[in-house]
Amino acid sequence: MRVLILTLAVTLISTAVVANSKAPAITPVMLNSALKVNAKVIRLGDLFTNTGDQSSVAVAYAPEPGKRASFDARWLYRVARAYRLEWRPINDRVRAVVTRISQVIGRDEIKGALRDALMDDGIGPDADIEFSNRLMKLHVPGGSLVGVAVDDIDFDPRSRRFSAVISAPAGSPDARQFQIRGRIYKTVEVPVLVRRILAGEVIKASDLKWIKVRARRMQPNTVIAEADIVGMTPRRGLRPGYPVLLSSIHRPIIVAKGSLVTMFLQAPKMILTAQGKALENGSDGDVIRISNTQSKKVVEAEIIGHGKVAVRATAQLAMN
Repeated sequence: MRVLILTLAVTLISTAVVANSKAPAITPVMLNSALKVNAKVIRLGDLFTNTGDQSSVAVAYAPEPGKRASFDARWLYRVARAYRLEWRPINDRVRAVVTRISQVIGRDEIKGALRDALMDDGIGPDADIEFSNRLMKLHVPGGSLVGVAVDDIDFDPRSRRFSAVISAPAGSPDARQFQIRGRIYKTVEVPVLVRRILAGEVIKASDLKWIKVRARRMQPNTVIAEADIVGMTPRRGLRPGYPVLLSSIHRPIIVAKGSLVTMFLQAPKMILTAQGKALENGSDGDVIRISNTQSKKVVEAEIIGHGKVAVRATAQLAMN
């Protein structure tokens, strides 16, 4: 009898073990310690894994687009208990950081909207806009249509300062309003060098690019026309990216002081030539003093090429 009872007990225990081994394993609930959301609310399934049918339950408001919010261990534990999740923090330093996904509206797009709004005040597309908050940028919800609307603007033409209320995304029912302030500056487009140019090198059109410079920061003799710089050469080396001054460039020297030149004089039915010595440096078209190497007489002549000058008719006697 005792053997029968013992055998029955062993059989029951074995059956229970086999039954328990076939039961599905419980998947643990884990915390998402760093997550991103793209909605106005944070859901239970955003914070924890394996929340089942409760995953879509909203448990907190999401931060503003582009911002983040931090939830500490005590708050997370209260949420887990409220929804009967098998989770508890291992220490009080546990936290979840939630970032709201956003799209960034750049400064250029904001400036473009302001220029359009200020067209009636004479502000052109070349105006430079400076914001009081230099680090300002706008965040709008991710996936929304990006755009800026100027709802109100006040501009003082004397101080050239403005105050505006803008909204983004433009035309969206969820648009947020922002107040911005700043100042408008007149600009001038000027040529600058794209590479370092050394003294004696001739500046070509391909050596230039154009940038906008605030008019109030320009020196009076700044080069503003391509014709004033192409074909010139620096008096000293010039750095790229900086406005060029007229006083820092000159026409290339093609007749150097002390060099020998051929003097030409146009006479009726003939051209007279003689050798001379340049007493000054000169560029193409300059009139410089030339000394006749034979007669030692000094005349004025126009430079017409490398080593060539044309003597004025009044200086004919000096050719002899």
